[in-house]
Amino acid sequence: MAGAFGDFGGLTEAFMAAAVDPTRWDAAMNAAAEATGSVGALLLPVRGRSPEFAGSASILPAIDAYVRNGWVHQDERYRSLPTFFRRGVACDLDFTTPEEMARSAYYQEFLAPHGLQWFAGVKVGNDENVWYLSIQRSIADGPFGPTELNRLAELSHRLAGAAELARAFNFSRIEAALDAFEASHSPVAMIDRMGEVVRLNRSAERLLGPDVQIVRRRIVSWSRDATQSLDRTLHDLIWRRSPEACHPPIVLPRRNGRPIVAYPSRLARAVREGFALVQGFLVFVDLEARSATLAADLVRVFGLTAAEARLADRLLREESLDVAAESLGVAYSTVRNQLKAIFQKTDTHSQGQLIALIARLAKPQIAGA
Repeated sequence: MAGAFGDFGGLTEAFMAAAVDPTRWDAAMNAAAEATGSVGALLLPVRGRSPEFAGSASILPAIDAYVRNGWVHQDERYRSLPTFFRRGVACDLDFTTPEEMARSAYYQEFLAPHGLQWFAGVKVGNDENVWYLSIQRSIADGPFGPTELNRLAELSHRLAGAAELARAFNFSRIEAALDAFEASHSPVAMIDRMGEVVRLNRSAERLLGPDVQIVRRRIVSWSRDATQSLDRTLHDLIWRRSPEACHPPIVLPRRNGRPIVAYPSRLARAVREGFALVQGFLVFVDLEARSATLAADLVRVFGLTAAEARLADRLLREESLDVAAESLGVAYSTVRNQLKAIFQKTDTHSQGQLIALIARLAKPQIAGA
């Protein structure tokens, strides 16, 4: 066993410190491992699994394998949730037996190679914001006994205050960020680990309507293709373990008028761990709102002719070339030649790339965003 099962006072203080300063979550997990005499500890959300969570340094290789090899989606220990919610703590023997563990791929192919087998899951938080403080023991340590589980149930109550404190600080930071975007008239939506909307600012709320809505906390376009593209991008935003914070923009077309372009960005790793509510955000650019200056910008920035700028404007409305030609009162061959010139001058190769490029011109720059 890594240490003695001891005083939880220091652990409670470590959680309180991390609730205020998210960069201290790894230290809090080290304190959890030390205070419980375990090999290691990690903090997992009960609702919405994620590749980013705080863990003690002692089990980082196991955490990496947990995410990289997909065990995060096959974690048998979530079967302990009924006991976990009822008692405030759960362990392996609440949902399985040693004989079943000996035949389980999760225990034998994932845990055993890292020298792990036994765990206790301590409930932290209330309502929708509930977390597993997952405490790991080695094969030789053996399972947590009744006395230890009773102590951990008491710890669950002590850590509830840290969860509430973190929740308050989370919402304070979210509101401050929304105010900063609102000051520059930038519509923005804060996104959680499920790809769902946590908060919108007022500018984003004004964009909602028949073409873009929030349905069951998810952003939905009238275009099924656009909705599916956005869902894929948000999944990639949450699950791709790479240093890039920004992702390619998503075009959300309108039935009539220029589209809305959504720019997804991910928050820094340090603030996505622990009790974090927000994983990233979407900044929206409403090209319809830029209609008065759009043509002039295209002429000034890319050297488009007035006719080419008018065609680009029609393309922003998701019109096909033949419809654009009819709208502009010119031959189809004329707009084809104009389109080639537009692509060459803007260094784009498709209508989607052109829309994204023009949206970047309209996207306000936010200090610190």
